[in-house]
Amino acid sequence: MTDKVKLAGVIGQPIAHSRSPQLHGHWLKKYGISGHYIPMDVAQSDLKTVLETLPKMGFQGVNVTLPHKEAVLELADSVTDRAALIGAANTLTFTADGRIQADNTDGVGFLANIRDYVPEWSAKSGPCVVFGAGGASRAIIAALSQAGAPVIRVTNRTRARSDALKDHFGAKIEVIDWVQAGNVLGDASLLVNTTSLGMQGKSALRVPLDGLRPETVVTDIVYTPLETELLRTAKAIGCRTVDGLGMLLHQAAPGFERWFGTAPEVDMELRKAVLAS
Repeated sequence: MTDKVKLAGVIGQPIAHSRSPQLHGHWLKKYGISGHYIPMDVAQSDLKTVLETLPKMGFQGVNVTLPHKEAVLELADSVTDRAALIGAANTLTFTADGRIQADNTDGVGFLANIRDYVPEWSAKSGPCVVFGAGGASRAIIAALSQAGAPVIRVTNRTRARSDALKDHFGAKIEVIDWVQAGNVLGDASLLVNTTSLGMQGKSALRVPLDGLRPETVVTDIVYTPLETELLRTAKAIGCRTVDGLGMLLHQAAPGFERWFGTAPEVDMELRKAVLAS
């Protein structure tokens, strides 16, 4: 009767769409852990107060989604090197004395997802092409750079955002105008779409893909739909394709282990549980 129920959750605005509660709920049930994972709609004006209050309420930590991933860095007591490099955090852990530790596991989740489906692929094997220059792009670029990618070609509808990534990450970044995106795929070892283009309810991704070669690995961080038009087209060309759901699953694992004390398994059972939600 003296055991405390462990609490964790996810904060953002909006938050109702998040699949993280189903994801963590599956693990809590699977491992028989007495705990809860709670979605919380938090306004930006309340963020500081909420983060000061949650540890007092027994929370072990929280995941962070839009629009708070950058703001939490200013409120954290300690920030990991990778979160600092990315400029955003998606995982907060609260210490016993209420201090906030900020981390970013998006890049780890991205690479783990690739390894699940194409274990022989290496970031060192050739140029990587990244569509988009938002927060997810920053995490993926950081992970690819640290994994040894020789060059990372970044293209975005607004060039200034791509230029900002080059300023931030340095010489490995090659900025490509959006209208030229289809012309830099021929020698790519990896193509990743980090934009919302192709997502359910969003505009189509209208980049010519005929320059892709079958040796290229193609992935889309979108998972609604699970198989986007990009992935269908790449598969028809003969490319190995990786959907975006695994990135969501793998990025969640480090936080769960820190908060609930068990290293969870990312498997087909988990995929099915999240897809059924």
